[in-house]
Amino acid sequence: MTPPPAITADNPVLRVPPAAPATAAAYFGASLAFHADVSDVAAALAADGGPGFVLLDSRSTTSWDQGHIPGAVHLPTPLIAGRAHGLLDPAVPVVTYCWGPGCNGAARAALALAGLGYRVKEMLGGFEYWVREGFAFETRQGHGERAADPLTAPAGSADCGC
Repeated sequence: MTPPPAITADNPVLRVPPAAPATAAAYFGASLAFHADVSDVAAALAADGGPGFVLLDSRSTTSWDQGHIPGAVHLPTPLIAGRAHGLLDPAVPVVTYCWGPGCNGAARAALALAGLGYRVKEMLGGFEYWVREGFAFETRQGHGERAADPLTAPAGSADCGC
């Protein structure tokens, strides 16, 4: 068995040692309580009996018209405080999304919803990765779909094996 590499100041990955297993388990478990990925959201939306959550697009109307996930509820973040209770059932979890990993709009929307008492998760990757993974979307003009980007989804398979 090969011994583990030494933790030294010249190793940028191990300069700060990894957390203890129990600490890591708590952190990653908490992360999954706050986040869902695009593939899991797509699988849940396609499941018989419904996904068990509401998918919420927190972007502007212009962004929504440019493209959104079929079945999503459109509620821009600035309108959440005034409109959430008229659109969303507080007993049903909400999964928020925005443009993509370079945008924290879904996190802001999740924060606003949590402040109103909703159970909420953020969909990592947002609309960008929904499209990049080859899932169908809707625009103001109608239905859209693109081939999956092989850098984000396996070619010829709906299951990434994660």
